[in-house]
Amino acid sequence: MDIIGIGYLGFESTKLDEWRSYGPEVLGFQIGKSPEADAESLYFRIDDRRHRFAFHPGKVDRLAYIGWEARGKLEFEAAARRLREAGIEVTMGDAALRELRGVRDVFRFRDPVGYQHELFYGQKWMPRSFVPGRPHGGFVAGERGLGHLVVITPEFPPELEHFLTEVMGFHYYGAGAGKGKTAFYRSRLNDSTSHDIAYGHGPGKMGIQHVGLFVKNLRDVGETYDIVKQRKLPMMMTLGQHTQDPHVSFYHFSPGGFAIEVITELEPWHPDGFELNPEQLSTWGHELVGPILGPSVRTPEDVQDAEGLEVLAALARKRAAA
Repeated sequence: MDIIGIGYLGFESTKLDEWRSYGPEVLGFQIGKSPEADAESLYFRIDDRRHRFAFHPGKVDRLAYIGWEARGKLEFEAAARRLREAGIEVTMGDAALRELRGVRDVFRFRDPVGYQHELFYGQKWMPRSFVPGRPHGGFVAGERGLGHLVVITPEFPPELEHFLTEVMGFHYYGAGAGKGKTAFYRSRLNDSTSHDIAYGHGPGKMGIQHVGLFVKNLRDVGETYDIVKQRKLPMMMTLGQHTQDPHVSFYHFSPGGFAIEVITELEPWHPDGFELNPEQLSTWGHELVGPILGPSVRTPEDVQDAEGLEVLAALARKRAAA
């Protein structure tokens, strides 16, 4: 599939008031205009797109959907055909959903462990319209998507890897230096990073572990780091540099219970084309000062909707019958 990367993310939240101040004041997000049909939700901008993050009122704090961006109309239609040919149910978005997402067209589908995905093309934008919520040099998005996402899956079946590599057409970038079963994947059109999404195996657990946001310079990382410390926000990892990527970053916990990794690249991504096997996670820093799995990772029953739980149940029935 000709996918650029993650175009937007949607969450359900019990803490909209906290996000309303945290987004602009800590991260530098701009509060966007909410659609008339979704006035109670909170929309954030990090560039000239209409929005990149949406937080909808909910009974729990959870990841609601992952929005992938197709290059254009023809690629969008080809992707829908590919999913259907693979036996995956595709639900085309109606005019109401297109308006909420601000896109030309969109459809929805599930991965083999139940996470809700969307694919769209043609999101609305206005050049030079992004105004950060505080003094900030800006975010790196556009041609590579908004950043990356790491989710936890209670099962790691062969169907999941087949779905990501053979159906979605993602490049498999290995497990990195992490412990346990983890897999990094990047979209076919993105050769600027090691991963757009990663799945980590957490038996009996599910939910979003962290979101990686790229900023344009080291100063933005450092200023955000200072704000996080001044506000005494919970930290996961201190400032450091990864081995696998030319990234300097730190991790702290958001109001949603998942971590935000604020990242800048010291040098361009190395287009190696092969799987690296680093001996350690980072070359310096990244001291672990908090839990790897925050309160956003719980049981599937806590963070999944009924349709997602049925996908997991069907997977369990299939494994039992094998």
